[in-house]
Amino acid sequence: MKTIEAIKKRRSIRSFSSKNISKKILENILNCGRLAPSAKNRQPWYFVILKNDIKNEVANLMIDYTKNNDESMERKKLKVPSSVKETANVIKQAPVLILIFREKDDNWLVGDNLSIGACVENMCLRATDLGLGSLWIRDIVYVSDQVAKMLGHEDLELNCALSIGIPNQKPKQRPRKELKDIMEWY
Repeated sequence: MKTIEAIKKRRSIRSFSSKNISKKILENILNCGRLAPSAKNRQPWYFVILKNDIKNEVANLMIDYTKNNDESMERKKLKVPSSVKETANVIKQAPVLILIFREKDDNWLVGDNLSIGACVENMCLRATDLGLGSLWIRDIVYVSDQVAKMLGHEDLELNCALSIGIPNQKPKQRPRKELKDIMEWY
């Protein structure tokens, strides 16, 4: 597939087949993430690949988060992010969850976050190229400390996650702003 085709075909997938993805394919996707550009060539990403019960434990932490925070957030007239529980259910359904960690270093926060964004996009595009679906997950941040502790990575910060699997859906592209509306020339 040409790069432009992968860019145009990539979608956020929220329904997956339970069919497993081979280690070889996952390593190919991770390698594409590894090859992304990074600020000062820091390569700040560290991948933890979860399947089966341990993956579902992470999803359960997210579900528990919504249960435990509904009441206190309601008293403060705030809403628990509505997507957390739904995202947890996507994680349970997908065969693979890739956690992306970074070093805890506030001096590099912006550069590392931008670099991880490039890394994750490379992985999403490679997954699309291979006929797989992916969902870039931000909602994991609500339980990031618990997940890091559970996996023995308290020295790292959980930045985001990526669910990968065979898609059970073909969503249409969501609306995009027109190029003319988001640029100007001088």
